Amino acid sequence: MAALIRFTARTLDTPSPVPFGALIVDTATGKPLIRAVNAVRAENDPSSHAEVRTVRKACRKIKSPSLKGYTMYTTCEPCPMCMANALWAGLDRVVYAATIEDASQHCRQIYIPSREVVRRSDMSCEIDGPILRDEAYALFTHPNMLAAFATWNPKDGNSKSA
Repeated sequence: MAALIRFTARTLDTPSPVPFGALIVDTATGKPLIRAVNAVRAENDPSSHAEVRTVRKACRKIKSPSLKGYTMYTTCEPCPMCMANALWAGLDRVVYAATIEDASQHCRQIYIPSREVVRRSDMSCEIDGPILRDEAYALFTHPNMLAAFATWNPKDGNSKSA
């Protein structure tokens, strides 16, 4: 998780900082497969969350729609869309750092915890977190990120989401 937080922090000194990053690793060995950061604004695609992008890239890389045998690490608890995507991909486990409540202090969120998404599905996935919450939350409170959040209009209906 610490390495993922450092990877995601590299965006903070770019014109398009984001606090959301994800990494998929082999569950048995811990060997990294792929990682990505949020690209909603860069791609003009509201589904380009870090977790969804990482699943897409991982499935392409292994040439399979199944990520059984893999674990996802993410700097923030997955939103319902991202958690559903993780379930459909068959990930063994999702480990998150900051919480949905942490993210909601800065940008819009849907308040359905990842554990609730799993509970309401007929698919299984272990959920662990928060882990290194303070370190991940520092991504949200970095001055460059706070300036970017101000341009996202986080609480009005015209938000330019991450």
